[in-house]
Amino acid sequence: MRRTTYLLASVPFFAVPAEASTTETADTAATAETAETGAAQLTGQTYTPADFARFSPTSALDMVRQIPGFTITEAEDRRGLGQGGANVLINGERISGKSNDAVTALGRISAGNVTRLEVRDAATLDIPGLSGQVVNVVAETTGVSGNFTWRPQFRAHNTDPRLFTGEISVNGSQGPVDYTVSLSNLDDSYRSGNDGIEIVTDATGTIIDRRYEVATFDGDRPRVAGSFRLDGPGSSIGNLNLSYEEYIFRGREDSDRSFPGMVDRFRRFREREDEWNYEIGGDFEFALGPGRLKLIGLRRFERSPYQQSAVFEFADGSPSTGTRFTRDADEAETILRSEYRWAMGGDWQLSFEGARNSLDIENRLFQLDPGGDFQEVPLPGGASVVSEDRYEGNITYGRPLTENLTLQTSIGLEYSEISQTGTGGLTRSFYRPKGFLSLAWGASETLDIRARIEREVGQLDFGDFVSSVNVSTNNQNGSNPNLVPPQSWNAELEATKTLGPWGSITARLFYESISDVVDQVPLSPTTEAPGNIDSARRYGLEWNSTINFDPVGFTGARLDLEFTLEKTRLDDPLTGVPRALSENDQSYIEAEFRHDVPGTEIAWGLEYERYRQAAGYRLNEFSQFVTQPAFLGAYIEHKDVLGLRVRGSVYNLIDAHDDFMRIAYVDRRDGPIAFIEDRHRRIGPIFTFTISGSF
Repeated sequence: MRRTTYLLASVPFFAVPAEASTTETADTAATAETAETGAAQLTGQTYTPADFARFSPTSALDMVRQIPGFTITEAEDRRGLGQGGANVLINGERISGKSNDAVTALGRISAGNVTRLEVRDAATLDIPGLSGQVVNVVAETTGVSGNFTWRPQFRAHNTDPRLFTGEISVNGSQGPVDYTVSLSNLDDSYRSGNDGIEIVTDATGTIIDRRYEVATFDGDRPRVAGSFRLDGPGSSIGNLNLSYEEYIFRGREDSDRSFPGMVDRFRRFREREDEWNYEIGGDFEFALGPGRLKLIGLRRFERSPYQQSAVFEFADGSPSTGTRFTRDADEAETILRSEYRWAMGGDWQLSFEGARNSLDIENRLFQLDPGGDFQEVPLPGGASVVSEDRYEGNITYGRPLTENLTLQTSIGLEYSEISQTGTGGLTRSFYRPKGFLSLAWGASETLDIRARIEREVGQLDFGDFVSSVNVSTNNQNGSNPNLVPPQSWNAELEATKTLGPWGSITARLFYESISDVVDQVPLSPTTEAPGNIDSARRYGLEWNSTINFDPVGFTGARLDLEFTLEKTRLDDPLTGVPRALSENDQSYIEAEFRHDVPGTEIAWGLEYERYRQAAGYRLNEFSQFVTQPAFLGAYIEHKDVLGLRVRGSVYNLIDAHDDFMRIAYVDRRDGPIAFIEDRHRRIGPIFTFTISGSF
């Protein structure tokens, strides 16, 4: 529920166009440049701040979000520093650090400091691991400037107001050092909740329980961060990133349960996490021989105490029953990397990376005794130290093959050793090849086509190695020390078509053949856990388009459409029947229509979002979560209220609600049904007020 949760938690921020009649649109400017560059379109498109004047941007993020046909993408579960990464560069360099994501970094660059934005194909850049369209934000820090955003939110039902969501950042320069410091609580800051009826039936459809439930979930992630860039001495460049953040989460669900012939019950579920973490990272690049050497280091540490509990109270005075699960986890990551680049019949890069990841975790289980105290009970395999030492080397080469065809290719080898202490602890080592081949073709003045084949190694969640309990659903995972990282062969074909003053379309087809994919597997006749399944497939289509209505006389109107359709397939480890990867994303659609009223500072718009995911499969149950029918929102914005941009939004206009269905089985999923839970909960309207500006 990544995307839908984000919408519910904090309404997405969209920069809104200003007066369309006074400034050339970014789409028109791009078309003009394309006509000048001709067939050699692989040089890309370049935008200046003037191209975005109609949008009244306050930050580089506002500008990038208005590039037609372009979407910011982040690498999820990124393995190390050399594989993947966001499709955003700043001054020709990847965003330094690992937790410093592209949206955050761009939001801290004042619009007044942006010189230009360059959209390029990744295959034309001397930066391995990137694919598709990449935007390079060229910015220069002069003096002291900053940005701020405040985004309170209110809901009609169940939740407290969200009042402390926002960010303030300051950037400036002192001699050869450019700096940015920030205080934020934007990511994972939310107040969400729902309420409704849950009906429980037996295998014949006969009702056996009725429940009325109210749930609320509160989260905050306050973060203080600083980024420092050193130019010099000579042509050398250095970066230092420091951050400290906390994640404070509270969840609760109260459930009144009653049915004729049963004792009335009240179930109180509570969940909490009090995480803190820090990251220190830096790099230094300098000339050496015929090329340039970059040295990179990163250290990240996270402590995340977590707790769940569920207690049943009975109307007839019977002793309460309950379960508590606790987790104390220390997670650390240390990375050292070097990259050497030089030109010799093309662009070469030789890189080496060493990393150590570790998780020291202790999971514990408690049962409520008749006296009302929680007593610890055994949880075999609940405590362990899991670590991975990883080393990899890669060599990358890129060059133009013709005037409008560019090649980039990489080959490498990874060695890793995974160790686990505790019950069933093992030490295993692996050698894995990796690499890619990428081609970019400027087929015409208005069409770019990109193709890529890649061998990729995935990242494991070390928490899957140890036993754990989900108190909410009364499910337990055993300890599985035999997990190995998944590997895949990935292929993609992407095309970008510019439509002149009408806008732009980017479409991407992708296919992945995955080995050792991670899903629920049986460990014994009575236990299960995340484990490796021999093979799986994932394929689909991504679409991103911008259509302007200026050519038909609807000045200042624009429609942005983004959707993903995805299918997965694997053989169920229990039944052998093909099915989807458990809880995998299946479809996501987001559309926004907005209109900047000509001659005014007013803009209004409508937003639509719908998300679907595959069912969840455990060996003893089947579950499906659906938010339907969809989210529809409306907003109105004034772009100059005493120099500030002020926006009011209301979401969930068509009453989207949360539905959940779970089928629990007596033993395994191929046996008789024990009961079926069918839940329907309202969300209600969501009101958000946003004030943003720069100084």
